[in-house]
Amino acid sequence: MKVIFLEDVKGKGKKGEVKEVPTGYAQNYLLKNQLAKEATRENMAAMKGQKKAKQKQDAEILEEAKELQAFLEKEETVVEIKAKAGADGRLFGSIPSKQITDALNKQYKVKVDKRKVDLKQPIRALGFTNVPAKLHPEVTVTIKVHVVGE
Repeated sequence: MKVIFLEDVKGKGKKGEVKEVPTGYAQNYLLKNQLAKEATRENMAAMKGQKKAKQKQDAEILEEAKELQAFLEKEETVVEIKAKAGADGRLFGSIPSKQITDALNKQYKVKVDKRKVDLKQPIRALGFTNVPAKLHPEVTVTIKVHVVGE
């Protein structure tokens, strides 16, 4: 019996795959637990429509990420953060990725998830720092951060 997997089933198939499985296994386990549905013409057409919709949505997300990359990589796009520092230019404390994304949102009305900012160590000194961020699996950007003393 041919089935379309609705979820990943260990050892049998992944979500969206169409496979031939034993009839008893399909009826008594996969269909009963709604892990798969029978591969009829209507179900196959619906699956193709869902795949096209997902591809279109993925393309839109990629396009948004590229637009955001173009904005963030402009020379005039610099995130400015004020912090208290000592005489030698070292900060009292540090600036984590959350503070960078908050300042980016406040200054430019751009929302970036703090988990996408790839800051190995928090910023601990005054001056300019280039912070890498991965907006999409295919799109990485460098955010320019300027830390100024209060």
